[in-house]
Amino acid sequence: QVQLVESGGGLVQAGGSLRLSCTASGLTFDDYSMGWFRQAPGKEREGVSCITWTGSIYYADSVKGRITISRDDAKNTLYLQMASLKPEDTAKYYCAAIRRTYTSPSFYCSHPGEFGDWGQGTQVTVSS
Repeated sequence: QVQLVESGGGLVQAGGSLRLSCTASGLTFDDYSMGWFRQAPGKEREGVSCITWTGSIYYADSVKGRITISRDDAKNTLYLQMASLKPEDTAKYYCAAIRRTYTSPSFYCSHPGEFGDWGQGTQVTVSS
């Protein structure tokens, strides 16, 4: 079965940087579109950034310019490089996978229910 394992979360000061990783197994990685989602206490799960199996990228307006999503298909790994972190970025961050999307990532990255495979999440806490 598909397994997604996130790593790289932690406690950082405002303005700091962090890189999250998601390593996938049980799938043909380059056949899958991938996404990063986050959820803070009392809030809905929201899409942060997604990258399709063909390389198209979407960023949420709240993180655009501060975050870079990338993938290394040879390593079956998805990355989220975060800079200029703010306290409002504090959340549990999840990696998700969906096979061979053919629509714009702006759509499915705004609809987490479209994804069938999820990791356990990694906590990011940004102190003021």
